[in-house]
Amino acid sequence: MKQLTQGARLAAIVQLLEERTFWPVSELADRFEVSEETIRRDARQLEQSGVVQKVHGGLSATSNKIEAPYRLRLRENAEAKQRIAQTAATLVSEGMTLLLDSGTTCHWLARSLSHVRNLTIVTNSVEIAWEVLGNPGQRLLLAGGPIDADYHAAFGAEAKAFCRRFAPDLTILSMGAVDAVRGFLDFDAGEAAFKQTLLEQARNIVVLADHTKFTRSGFIQVATFADVQDLVTDRVPPADVVRIATASNTRVHIAAEPGGERHPGTTRLAENTGP
Repeated sequence: MKQLTQGARLAAIVQLLEERTFWPVSELADRFEVSEETIRRDARQLEQSGVVQKVHGGLSATSNKIEAPYRLRLRENAEAKQRIAQTAATLVSEGMTLLLDSGTTCHWLARSLSHVRNLTIVTNSVEIAWEVLGNPGQRLLLAGGPIDADYHAAFGAEAKAFCRRFAPDLTILSMGAVDAVRGFLDFDAGEAAFKQTLLEQARNIVVLADHTKFTRSGFIQVATFADVQDLVTDRVPPADVVRIATASNTRVHIAAEPGGERHPGTTRLAENTGP
């Protein structure tokens, strides 16, 4: 098989452990055409995530893997997140370079983009990397470093330095909360700090946030409305959010309802909040 980067190999190992709970080191080494010592180094890195444990002669999935916090969040408001992802996918064209953060709505977006050719996708998420890995015509670049157990993603210095090397066409971020006064916020300090480092290099920032994020009180500011060019959501935001988006030239895109119907005012929002 084609030699994989370490990041792509880590994502593939995680997926293999979804299918079978134990893999010998020797079998993985043969499968990926690398040395057994390379697989042991991979195992040490994955063990930090809490989803893999080293056992004698191999790697085993931990008992908490299937219902890990990330998987639970992936199912929360899944229908709304999928509609947001499908709308966000219309902002993507062939030939683009995208940077996707580790949010679950970005996970659904990666799945929605599986048919788009000639894409380069940079991410810090093992889960998103697995969605992208093997898609025809898509190039995957995965940031490394210690893997967070809850997010299945790297947020540390290595991941920040890796992602700062790129100036993607679209930097696409999921957010924990959206507030008219304080902008776009998160709850986890490590995740928020990682996202903040992406702003300077970004050409265009797209935020994905379902309607529940407008009623949450995040406490770490990641970005202001002035930083964000596009906000994609599933319902018309509160009036104060619409006002600040308009004033900041942030375009608001509202996903179609099931069956293709749109909320009243969707076209007006998308047209009037652009530059």
